[in-house]
Amino acid sequence: MKNKIRIRPLLASLSALALVVSGALAFSGCTTPELSAIPSSTATQPEPRTEKWVKRHEGFVETAKNSPDCQVLFIGDSITDGWRNEKKGALEIWEKNFGQYKPVNLGISGDRTQHVLWRLQNGELGVMKPKAVVLMIGTNNTGFEKDKTTPRNTPAETANGVTAIVSHLRKNLPNSKILLLAVFPRGEKPDHPQRIQVNEINAIIKNLADGKNIVFLDIGGKFLDADGTLPKDVMPDFLHPNAKGYQIWADAIREPLAKLVK
Repeated sequence: MKNKIRIRPLLASLSALALVVSGALAFSGCTTPELSAIPSSTATQPEPRTEKWVKRHEGFVETAKNSPDCQVLFIGDSITDGWRNEKKGALEIWEKNFGQYKPVNLGISGDRTQHVLWRLQNGELGVMKPKAVVLMIGTNNTGFEKDKTTPRNTPAETANGVTAIVSHLRKNLPNSKILLLAVFPRGEKPDHPQRIQVNEINAIIKNLADGKNIVFLDIGGKFLDADGTLPKDVMPDFLHPNAKGYQIWADAIREPLAKLVK
């Protein structure tokens, strides 16, 4: 039974890898797959969340309507949302490193790929034509629902959700470069189940890079100790960076982002 349990997700990941690679090849030809061509799951089906969440989305839509000078757009979940945290010192790091780009932050805590896709399809790009988009999403698709028994998405499904978002961005922002970040490591030790899922997601989505419009960057190792442990002084809850973690992030993408913005 143990072998079967291990083999099943591996086969799913390999199958998804072939699909994602073909999608990446399509991107390099300046065409993007339609959402309908990507294998369907909850991770690829655009979905809103709560009423409070929709209100926040509406605020982003207004921001997007009034940000024609945005040169860098950040898209993601709570980890991206955390750049706004003044108490943690993240906001100061954000402004110091990226303020010159008139950046816009479209991160919302708790979002999964399907929620980001819904937001983008419902007005959050507005009039913006950024030179670069920094995208990291997928960690909330891992693990289980609140009942702790219902799985969320497989790595393959999550990777397809990321693919759907990249497809939407390429279609609607054809002149923007995408800095696709590997999902950050989570869980204290390398054998944490969600760390393993994240690694599988990253192994698939790295194939979306086309060497021109989509650049994949894995900075996860910069947060880890030599033995793969995720230290508390970087991510106190083993998921969300503190000021030290955000500084590591800023330092790691500063030069790659500057090249994309040129």
